[in-house]
Amino acid sequence: MSQTLFPVPPALAQGAHVDAAAYEALSAQALADPEAFWREQARILDWQAPFARAKNTRFSSEDVTIEWFAGGKLNASANCVDRHAAARPDDAAILWEGDSPDATRCVTWAQLKDETCRLANVLSGLGVRKGDFVSIYLPCIPQSIAAMLACARIGAVHSVVFSGFSAEALAGRIEDCGSRVLITADEGLRAGRPVPLKQNADAALDALPVVEHVLVVRHTGAAVPMQAGRDIVYEDALAAASPDCDPAMMDAEDPLFVLYTSGSTGKPKGMLHTTGGYLVHAAASFRAMFDYHPGDIHFCTADVGWVTAHTYLIYGPLANGATIVLFEGVPTWPDASRWWSLI
Repeated sequence: MSQTLFPVPPALAQGAHVDAAAYEALSAQALADPEAFWREQARILDWQAPFARAKNTRFSSEDVTIEWFAGGKLNASANCVDRHAAARPDDAAILWEGDSPDATRCVTWAQLKDETCRLANVLSGLGVRKGDFVSIYLPCIPQSIAAMLACARIGAVHSVVFSGFSAEALAGRIEDCGSRVLITADEGLRAGRPVPLKQNADAALDALPVVEHVLVVRHTGAAVPMQAGRDIVYEDALAAASPDCDPAMMDAEDPLFVLYTSGSTGKPKGMLHTTGGYLVHAAASFRAMFDYHPGDIHFCTADVGWVTAHTYLIYGPLANGATIVLFEGVPTWPDASRWWSLI
């Protein structure tokens, strides 16, 4: 098999966090002394209380134990928002590109923190507590990221459902984790066509009395039915909420989110990710693999409903303070040059 090598420009190579020699050294350290290796990687985050041991794993017929940074305390929302909002509140956190090339929005770190805190208070007011599950059925819009971070802020476990999934797929995932709150939108947009998210949500909830509250983002402004006592306009709820919400102190082994497999090989399976181990790996691997430096703008094309986006669009980049590009549309609309014009 032939291969083509593209040399790294010297200016990039000189400032890279990891070159070939550094990679070999890091790999050797990780194998020889994983405790020291992961303890060093964990320094990329702010910890509310230190952990005593980074890695506690045992695999035998009598004992299977998997613990990372157990005893350490941190909050994913604070690591992804607060420290950057304090240092550079007016810098861009999210550059949003809508389905239409004319739809754009810049969300600063201060604005992201404000919306995250307000939504966290809304969720708390609806009775969401630490360990509760919240389902999110939203397109690639800034509110989807605020929703994930708001859950993390109060210790709720978010379950993002791909906005292209059907009402039946949404219902199955809600029922499995037992969410009492759903966050959705009136519609999504894809290649110029509306996606009936609220309509799908209503169909999914017909047989799911477990859901007590539905927050509805006014994304396209389409007229959608609102069920009295259950449905709440997202923007109205945020406007009435306080912008102050202290981040909950979470144990490293507390759950951060559950994300379901596609269901292509059977019933979708909920994969639970814990706070400390996941966030350390997401932040450290993003910095090394994408060679992130302050001021870089990062564009990951994955949809928020997939784990790639959780790790390398949201948690990894935001923990490092990267400005992210969030793209709602598809690469071939309105024509095949969309990604390139966006870049």
